[in-house]
Amino acid sequence: MLVFDQLKRDDRRLQVIAAGILLGMLVLMVGLWWVQIVSSKRYEANLKNQSFRSVRVPALRGDIYDRNGKVLAENRPRYDVNFYLEEILDYSRFMFTNNVVPEYRASNPDIKKIPGKVYSTLILEARYRAVSNITHRVTSTLDQPHILEPKRFFDHLVNYPYMPFPIAHNLTLQQVAIFSEQFNAIRGLELEVRPIRSYPNGATAAHLLGRVQRDDRPDGDEQIAFKYYLPDFAGRTGMEGLFDSELRGKAGVKSLLVNNVGYRQSEEIVSQTKPGKNLSLTIDLELQAAAEKALAGAQAKVQGAVVVMNVRNGDVLALVSLPTFDPNAFPNGISHADWARLNDEKYSHIFNRATYGAYAPGSIFKIITAVAILESGVDPKEKFTVESDPARPGKGAYYVGRRKIKDTAPSGEHDFERAFKLSSNSYFIHYGLQAGLPKLIEVGKRFHLGERTGAFPGQEPFTDYPTSQQGWSAGDIANLCIGQGKVSVTPLQMACMTAAIANGGRILYPRLVKSVDGNPLDDTYRQGVRTNLKLNSRHVDTIQRAMLADVVDTREGTGRAAYIPNFHVGGKTGTAEVQKAGRMDTITWFASYGPFEDPKYAVVVMVESGASGGGTCAPVARKIYEAIQKREGTTPNFASLNLD
Repeated sequence: MLVFDQLKRDDRRLQVIAAGILLGMLVLMVGLWWVQIVSSKRYEANLKNQSFRSVRVPALRGDIYDRNGKVLAENRPRYDVNFYLEEILDYSRFMFTNNVVPEYRASNPDIKKIPGKVYSTLILEARYRAVSNITHRVTSTLDQPHILEPKRFFDHLVNYPYMPFPIAHNLTLQQVAIFSEQFNAIRGLELEVRPIRSYPNGATAAHLLGRVQRDDRPDGDEQIAFKYYLPDFAGRTGMEGLFDSELRGKAGVKSLLVNNVGYRQSEEIVSQTKPGKNLSLTIDLELQAAAEKALAGAQAKVQGAVVVMNVRNGDVLALVSLPTFDPNAFPNGISHADWARLNDEKYSHIFNRATYGAYAPGSIFKIITAVAILESGVDPKEKFTVESDPARPGKGAYYVGRRKIKDTAPSGEHDFERAFKLSSNSYFIHYGLQAGLPKLIEVGKRFHLGERTGAFPGQEPFTDYPTSQQGWSAGDIANLCIGQGKVSVTPLQMACMTAAIANGGRILYPRLVKSVDGNPLDDTYRQGVRTNLKLNSRHVDTIQRAMLADVVDTREGTGRAAYIPNFHVGGKTGTAEVQKAGRMDTITWFASYGPFEDPKYAVVVMVESGASGGGTCAPVARKIYEAIQKREGTTPNFASLNLD
């Protein structure tokens, strides 16, 4: 051929041109090889990233039960109406052609051709109107009319066009029937069911159960960069918060194939969800409800707490805090007004007084003082003479230097038991000062005062208890002897203290959870005996009999309002004086256990601003013990309460 003939004749210019052509073809072939072979995986991944959307699918949250298997928290179906935006194109085109464009031309008659940016805006307006009209029609028919906010719609359209757009939430069964009858034929509209947290007993045990809050993007070890998160919930307080990871389960993943404008074409489940674990608590639902009812009747607008504990193993059978709240208000979202009401500074419905409230113990602290003075060698039969208070005929007083401390007990001779049941300040200050602050500190520390119980990690406060003698005057020590001044406790701590006296000297870890999915808890959550106090059995017997006298002595006992025939209760009343909002207020207590002959239950009642421990709290405890009797029925071994 002519070209090859010219190359053979050593035509240098033609040879250079030919070499250039060959080199160019070689470069082109290498480039094609690099793109199609070497880089194919990267381009394939990029294509998938542009075409697929990863969606986080929350797992079904685990249920919570009481010790007898009664449901405390579960998931109920919630019916929502959603609209799939890819189905709206025909309707939006109709709106664009017949409404939006004619309106624009009518208001801009001089414009012949619609500018490009305006054209795009009008398309978005047509889509908004199409969805807005359907939303108004559906919600009005379902008797929950609302106007679609443009911002919410456009945010969804721009960021999540491949996901269904929510129109109506939380339909009743009647609304579900209406929707199915009237809107079933509208393309793109779907009735979808998803689980939502529900508390069938309302406000019962609310502080123990806690509350959940909408949280679609949890922190954790999830490695997938999700494009969208379906609605999910996280526990914030109580058991819901403490065991959130166990209850929440493991989320699944579904992949959506979208087209070039972002609308859904198909979907595929990539990984299945793993349901959350079920939680079994130690509380008895019926006893919990009875304790709440008893406390609510203590006084108007009561602010207080009750703890009922099994003195043998530390199981918390009831844990009450009032005022309370309904946890059902939170899964669907709570208004700012309702949240402000629940967090009212004066009543604070959300505040868990049973575990997080730190209060002056008043005279129930005399149980600690009693251990200290008995271990210091005080003879319980020894008589101590309470001085008379000239300003209060018939009442006693004690003087620390020039300071007079009033005594509600009468003047005259008191041995240990009489001083205990009359709650004599003079007696316990006198012998408490003799025992000394180091002994009071040592005994309090053995009872773990000033320490958290461990039942509510992250949800218990620091409480006050002295750790050294530095800076303590005789007046300060006198205050400590009667539970005033630089000491604070929680009702749960006082239940542990009372249980230790009832069981002979063992401080127990309070237990709130029996099992997770039928399996016992690991060592992270301690249970059983925390400390063996190694109390002298004679001292324990002396305190127990004094507590019994405080209740069964219906003439002098300050706790006589807790007396129940055929069910002997031992108790100690307390009334602490505190400063609150610039005025003097009271914290009233009744710490008790029963039955005296074979202790099983510790019942601690605390009421803020009560009249007295004996007048306000002891009657509450009596009602709780009566509820226990009713639950026991005729079974002598209390099997109906399932204490195992």
